[in-house]
Amino acid sequence: MSDLLNTKAQMSENYDASQIEVLEGLEPVRKRPGMYIGGTDERAYHHLASEILDNSMDEAVAGHANRIEIELTEDGFLIIGDNGRGIPVDEHPKYKGKSALEVIMTTLHSGGKFSGKAYATSGGLHGVGISVVNALSDQMWVEVARDKQLYKQSYSRGKTTSELENIGPTSNRRGTTVGFHPDPEIFGEGMQFKPARLYKLARSKAYLFRGVEIRWKCAPSLIQEGSEVPAEDSFTFPNGLQDYLSTVLGERKTITGSIFSGFLDFPEGQGRVEFAVTWPTTGEGFIHSYCNTIPTPQGGSHESGLRSALLRGLKQYGEMVGEKKASTITSEDILSGACILLSVFIRDPQFQGQTKEKLATQAATKLVDNAVKDHFDLWLSGDTNGSKALLTAIIEIATERLRKKDDRTLNRKSATQRLRLPGKLADCSRNSADDTELFIVEGDSAGGSAKQGRNRETQAILPLRGKILNVVSATKEKIRNNQEIQDMIQAMGCGAGSGFDISKLRYERIIIMTDADVDGAHIATLLITFFYTQMRELIDEGHLFLAQPPLYRLSAGGVTAYAMDDPHREQLLETTFKGRKKVDVARFKGLGEMPARQLKETTMNPQTRTLLRITVPEAKAVTEAFEDESVDGETTDLDQLVEDLMGKNAEARFNFIQDNADRISEDLDI
Repeated sequence: MSDLLNTKAQMSENYDASQIEVLEGLEPVRKRPGMYIGGTDERAYHHLASEILDNSMDEAVAGHANRIEIELTEDGFLIIGDNGRGIPVDEHPKYKGKSALEVIMTTLHSGGKFSGKAYATSGGLHGVGISVVNALSDQMWVEVARDKQLYKQSYSRGKTTSELENIGPTSNRRGTTVGFHPDPEIFGEGMQFKPARLYKLARSKAYLFRGVEIRWKCAPSLIQEGSEVPAEDSFTFPNGLQDYLSTVLGERKTITGSIFSGFLDFPEGQGRVEFAVTWPTTGEGFIHSYCNTIPTPQGGSHESGLRSALLRGLKQYGEMVGEKKASTITSEDILSGACILLSVFIRDPQFQGQTKEKLATQAATKLVDNAVKDHFDLWLSGDTNGSKALLTAIIEIATERLRKKDDRTLNRKSATQRLRLPGKLADCSRNSADDTELFIVEGDSAGGSAKQGRNRETQAILPLRGKILNVVSATKEKIRNNQEIQDMIQAMGCGAGSGFDISKLRYERIIIMTDADVDGAHIATLLITFFYTQMRELIDEGHLFLAQPPLYRLSAGGVTAYAMDDPHREQLLETTFKGRKKVDVARFKGLGEMPARQLKETTMNPQTRTLLRITVPEAKAVTEAFEDESVDGETTDLDQLVEDLMGKNAEARFNFIQDNADRISEDLDI
């Protein structure tokens, strides 16, 4: 003990200016790749390809290129080229002795997309895309054909390895070609590009912009036997999203017979929207949305605008034809089973996060709503038979939804009368389970703040004392006698284990709300394990969620923002609070220390909060995530994984930690 204290004392004494690190150039990217591409997994690996391809797509959308070529070579190099203007190679006025190309490749936040003078709309906004790819590649080169001259420069791990070389004249070539090989030091030796994933990406980009041809080429040795990926192919969709949606539907019949589609400009040069929507009679639906050719899998404001336009249009059509039941329709009824493709091009879009998975530009909602609504009205009026068939089908969906709602209302009323609810449960007042929520929080202190910040009509609060029982390693008798677990079961009213009945669930959403620290994560893990083993259908039906409380509050000059974690805090300091001399940064010690008003604003209000839905991955996904792991020589599945991590076998847990230690972030808060 004395040795430990002496060591700590020495460390404290040695803390001086020499201990302060200054990361230069692209070193921050290599040090913390997750801040720039969201991690170092397979998804992040392929995000590098998207960054380069998006640059070529921006040239096409701007009207300077009509052809893009993608090639995956046998040695794992990905080569992407276009016939656009080519990156400028003349000397940059701010960096004497360096070409604009070298500045763009080796400097963060450099590019031609900030002012809007070079690109009216673009997917790249922060000037970090191609330089990040450079930083995370062990080999990279760029060829620029510009002004009938061909130039080339090479790089490695963010630094130049050759001077900019003028190779000579070229009369039949223009544009930029980039070749790179992701660094195994960052992504691991076994990681490599998946042809099927790249092929799908290339195809999707082609239908997102109807004026571009994308040529695909892949080394035959990389294509798995039986794969539908060809060695060579070419994509072009003259009618854009409508062509692609027709291809996806194949022989599937639709309710309306025709696809509702359009390609419309926003007023005053604010951009444009393209969409294709249909309602198949069989099979599952989907919604795929994009902004400036960037996929937005989490949706955002442009999807909200489309939802509003379809809902308002169909309701008004129902009123026009005298269908009173049209007033009961919701946007969810309309989207149920629909196949939707939506693409917007707007200036200065705002995304959530560097990987741009959700569009946050509020103006996009109104722009899309107004543009699509008028077009939808005309489409409905032009096909009377199809429109009436669609209205009838949507009303049937709404009627079934309302019937289930009534059944759940009766179940909840009877359950409330029959069950003995826990004394510490602050129940909501609504009799129906529709749109109600049960927040499970850690401790009476957090429970007190949550009760003050809740909506009393729809939000119930159940505080738990400390960490609940680990049900995987506990006996049935121990689980049955645990007060915290019994309180949860009684509050939800649907039983557990073999007696679980989801039709008796008293709330629409069960939300785990714990502190944004290691202890909170542990409690959340124990709760998710409980629901997975005792109420699996609750997860399968999409009723279980994880709240996302912030870790920091930043304020300066009347501006306040909340950061989810350390990287998000640094991002806000570099964007929202950039240039401000003094920024007050407060770290929340726990939900109980957070004022009720702030807890409501950041974590409980449906309009401003972020929820993560808990889902159960398919066995195949679990196998792929731990493809190098095995349990007693057999492939890992989720049940076995839960048993290993949460069960009594400490050796299995120790082996898992050793085998996956390299996946743990250096920023782990312990």
